[in-house]
Amino acid sequence: MNCSSATASIRILVVDDHGIVREGLAALLEHQDGMQVVGCAATGEEAIRAAQRLMPEVIIMDLMMPDLNGIDATRRILRDFPQTYVIALSACQNAEHVYRALRAGARGYVLKTAAAAELVGAVRAVAAGHQYVSPATGAVVSESVPKSPFERLSTREREVLRRIVAGFTSSDIAQHLSLSRKTVDTYRGRMMVKLGVPNRAALIRFALEYELPVA
Repeated sequence: MNCSSATASIRILVVDDHGIVREGLAALLEHQDGMQVVGCAATGEEAIRAAQRLMPEVIIMDLMMPDLNGIDATRRILRDFPQTYVIALSACQNAEHVYRALRAGARGYVLKTAAAAELVGAVRAVAAGHQYVSPATGAVVSESVPKSPFERLSTREREVLRRIVAGFTSSDIAQHLSLSRKTVDTYRGRMMVKLGVPNRAALIRFALEYELPVA
């Protein structure tokens, strides 16, 4: 499918790792007055390159993608092109996901279960400089976005947690980070308290469920 059109006022880049979704979103938006889909991307890395090349005004960004996720791609794009508006597109309606996307710089958050008209409305809203969050998320959004529990973790704690999630033992982590095993266990205990989880398994589930950016 050709993801471009001759004339339009809002230049849009569609990013999703599923071809059918990309094609469907591009077709939907192309049929709207004043909208032009200038390109499509299947990965976060492709999105960054496309943003640099095509200079879209609005990016529809899938959050769940392999290798480089939508949150990290959003941060990198907005670091270089802060004038771009990003709308996060996600199947997750948990408020934590919404807040993470907004903290990364996204101006909108739309659920994949939303009606087509909602996405179109979100594009028009963010292009006009407004914020849009799907009401179905239940997230209470204000100018001051609440701090995530993950932001309570220190850089070293994140390094330890990344390795815990990857399946490393305390001994392995201690060796990689030049720490004692006791210190690693202390870090793990502190993280459990900060995140409100009772054990290592729950800590891993929490990190995976909320896609903790531990790197």
